[in-house]
Amino acid sequence: MLHNLREYILYWDYSIWYYMNAEWHTPFLDFLVPFLRNQWTWAPLYLFLAIFMPKNFGRKGFAWCAAFIVAFALSDQISAHLLKPIFHRTRPCNNPNLVEMVHSLVPCGSGYSFPSSHASNHFALAFFMAVTLGRKIKWVWPLAILWAIVVSYAQVYVGVHFPLDVTFGAVIGIFIGCLTGILFNRWFTLEPVPA
Repeated sequence: MLHNLREYILYWDYSIWYYMNAEWHTPFLDFLVPFLRNQWTWAPLYLFLAIFMPKNFGRKGFAWCAAFIVAFALSDQISAHLLKPIFHRTRPCNNPNLVEMVHSLVPCGSGYSFPSSHASNHFALAFFMAVTLGRKIKWVWPLAILWAIVVSYAQVYVGVHFPLDVTFGAVIGIFIGCLTGILFNRWFTLEPVPA
């Protein structure tokens, strides 16, 4: 029964991947999406936060930046260095059974596929931002979550992950982002520094 359930889940995982990667693409998205999952695309956002938070919240802003890095480090270590070596799942772009149909848009890399570290890291950062800043800046919640979803979708679109990879990566990231955000809120109250 467990074997049948596993086969059923993998069937849907491969089927959804096929449409997201091999069918639902356009020249415009082929150009745009690789940028959305590139770490350097978001470097200005990280630089902005590194300046904005200390400038507006003083020492607590520096603490926020440190906690932001901790959330990233935890999600990256758990997804990339703990779980991927356990599951050993081959990326779609490295899978010999899919080589004829994969629509590969970026270098595949030699790492494993499950779970997606991109999804884990971006959901961890998104939920950390939402939990810590969402009370003061209401639009952070939808914007941060949309950001994480777009980056995760891009991983499937370019051919380096299956939907299940990004789904479990997202679950890991949400847990870590919420946990680090709640702990930060317990220890610090973000109040703007006097002008």
